[in-house]
Amino acid sequence: MPRKSMTSLTESMYYVLMALQQRPMCGTDIADHIEEKTRGRLRIGPATLYTVLAKFESEKYIREIETEGRKRTYSITEKGSAAYLAEVERLKLCLLDAQGGTDCE
Repeated sequence: MPRKSMTSLTESMYYVLMALQQRPMCGTDIADHIEEKTRGRLRIGPATLYTVLAKFESEKYIREIETEGRKRTYSITEKGSAAYLAEVERLKLCLLDAQGGTDCE
């Protein structure tokens, strides 16, 4: 059975979509946002970043909205926002599992 594309996001993918939830950004802005948001725990290199951006563009999670020389600015699409929110919910369930389920209070 073929694997469904993009059923869950890698950590880098998650943070790229998180950055674009804030506002449209270019690659450098995305990388800076991720490093700041994670307090330096996650640093995304250019190869990983541009691989993720190309994948997201092909999946219609983001779209290029502006080009200035080599600088490309991206915005998240409705489909990308939905994927981000689905991943947030999946991660919440993972945390609940780690805490022993809903009756951990």
